[in-house]
Formats: sequence, structure tokens, C-alpha cells
Amino acid sequence: MFELMVEMHFSAAHCIRGHSGRCAQLHGHNYRVVIAVTAQRLNEQGMVIDFADLKAVCHDAIDGLDHTVLNDLPVFRETNPTAEAVAHHLYQAIAGELQSAAEGRIALDRVTVYESESSYATYRR
Repeated sequence: MFELMVEMHFSAAHCIRGHSGRCAQLHGHNYRVVIAVTAQRLNEQGMVIDFADLKAVCHDAIDGLDHTVLNDLPVFRETNPTAEAVAHHLYQAIAGELQSAAEGRIALDRVTVYESESSYATYRR
């Protein structure tokens, strides 16, 4: 099994509704997103997928979150935009795009969302 990972970034604000601490207040993060894909075999060039192609597949999903208030986006109107929820949302968005782009040869394994250098959440299949 081969694994390939790319890292991307976005900045956004959010608040956690119903939280009893400081996270209830609107605040921002410079998010780091690590996307891991797997494949049983390499393509004709000897790659899982070109890094640039994988980043292009991920770009739209991540760009849709950049410089927004996450709570204002339809996907997070009823769900708190926690790191866990953001990872799940990105996983779903990227998985669909990747399936089309790679014709089923590549599987999205996991999406990890870092809110800081030491705090992150992962959603995996």
C-alpha cells in the first residue's frame, strides 16, 4: 500500500456555540490541513498521484473555507465548526472530487485539521 500526503493552509474565524469557555467567542485560526491518500498500485509514471494534481483536487474544498466565518457557511449553520467537523467536511468534499479525478484507483485515507501546532483532529475512513 502506498501513501501520499499533502499539506495545505487556510485562515478562518469561528466560535463554538454552547461552549462554556473562551471558544464561545468569535476567534480565528491559521489552519493547517494534511490530506493523506492511499493506492495499491502506482500510475504509469510511478506515482500515486502527482502532488500538484492532488493539491488541485483539494483546493476548491479548502478555498471555500478560507477567510470566512465558518459559522456563517451553510455546512456549519447547525453544526459547530470544530476541528472535528471541519476535518469531516473536508474529507467528504475531497473524497468526491478525488474519486472522479483518479477513477477509483486512489482512496482518501484521512484528513487532519490543525487549529494550532499542538491541537488537531483527524477524520479517516
